[in-house]
Amino acid sequence: MRLSVKNILRHFRRCEDGTASLEFVLVAPVFISLLIMSIELGFVTVRNTMLERGMDIAVREIRLGTGSAPQHDAIKQIICDNTVVINDCMGNLRLEMRSTDIRAFNALDPEADCNDNAEPAKPLRKFEAGDENELMLLRACLKYNPLFPEEVLGSALRKDDSGQVEMIAMTAFVQEPK
Repeated sequence: MRLSVKNILRHFRRCEDGTASLEFVLVAPVFISLLIMSIELGFVTVRNTMLERGMDIAVREIRLGTGSAPQHDAIKQIICDNTVVINDCMGNLRLEMRSTDIRAFNALDPEADCNDNAEPAKPLRKFEAGDENELMLLRACLKYNPLFPEEVLGSALRKDDSGQVEMIAMTAFVQEPK
């Protein structure tokens, strides 16, 4: 009996079956996590790029459309029309715009005010149309659901109670004369 256990252990030690499986089990989760993280990062980058693009087009339209003061819903609609990959843009986008003096610069509040699906709709934080030759600050805050909320990058993002992540874009422009 002792001899057979010794032979079995010797055979087990020399056997190389399953070494590829062991390497796969150790390395595959790392590669799958990197793949999921890069897909999530790609979508975050695309959303951010499209939000910035929508804001740039809206600001360009505001600046070229001299003679009419920009209105909140019209600006929001222009931004959402130019952000193709963002789901429910009109419902998840919150805009804040106000004028500031160039000589005594006063930035926007550091805390962005985003939509919260768990609460009733908030009134506009502050949205001023601005006069001629005024420096205008425009901030957009977008809430979205991550693709993989519990995976590597999705779990690192700061989420609200409903599991949404906020993305903030800011721009500044000068209100052109009429």
